[in-house]
Amino acid sequence: MKVKRDGVSQFVVGFGYVIVSVFAILCFLPFLMMVSASFSTETTIMKQGIGLLPKDFTVRAYQVAFLSPKYLLGSYMVTILMTACGTALGLFLIAMTGYVLQRKDFAIRNKLSFYIYFTTLFSAGLAPTYLWMTKYLHLKNNYLAVFLPLLMNPWLIFLMKNFMKSIPFEITESGKIDGAGDFRIFLSLILPMAKPALATIGLFLALGYWNEWYNSMLYIPNLDYRPLQYYLYRIINEAAALQQSTAGANITVADLPSETLKMATAVLSIGPVIFLYPFVQKYFISGITVGAVKG
Repeated sequence: MKVKRDGVSQFVVGFGYVIVSVFAILCFLPFLMMVSASFSTETTIMKQGIGLLPKDFTVRAYQVAFLSPKYLLGSYMVTILMTACGTALGLFLIAMTGYVLQRKDFAIRNKLSFYIYFTTLFSAGLAPTYLWMTKYLHLKNNYLAVFLPLLMNPWLIFLMKNFMKSIPFEITESGKIDGAGDFRIFLSLILPMAKPALATIGLFLALGYWNEWYNSMLYIPNLDYRPLQYYLYRIINEAAALQQSTAGANITVADLPSETLKMATAVLSIGPVIFLYPFVQKYFISGITVGAVKG
């Protein structure tokens, strides 16, 4: 049976579409301005500011970013590999942890939950963490120093735990009646039902690995191929230092892009993530309400 909408309902729906469309355009404009600035000259940006369309079109900023294409592509490969492996392994570990913590027949689940929650309130600080990673674990100049700390996050564990609570315990019991073990139940019955949470948490994990640069700066400064964000961070710093060191010399500003280089590196770093989001959007929308109170 179709429900006819009256004039007021149609107006409300139409007005809602207009508001959402305007908000979407306002969110897209900064990205468009960033892309536009990356294809503009440094001199024009400094004199006229940033516009929606490139001013004095040039690819100089991208030429500077690609001065060493071997290392840029290597950084991309390191970040892609780290993001793919870290997201897959992190999802598996977080899903298992969240599933176990919500099982009422797990005797120490409350104590273990408190231990995980405690780490969100207190931290040892940078100095003990650095000594632990370098002196005791011997991970200096090792990609594991960047890979391991991002695998599991307390907030993501509790997010997964709250979603697992919405899965009826009768499903687990039915698997036990059929003779399946706990790991078999988790793989065959629980994981397929947790796709919204997996997509949401997977997106958070992937963004964490993709945007990581701080641990790279601390632990792997001497490797040839660094994660992408740290590699681009070094390019910007080197360009800024070079611009300051040549101040007063007979070198034009356009030859040493600074602001346009920042925009170009931003485009290079977020481009792949933008193409990834549409594939997880439908799961992200349903999974973003994980842990919400149901009426």
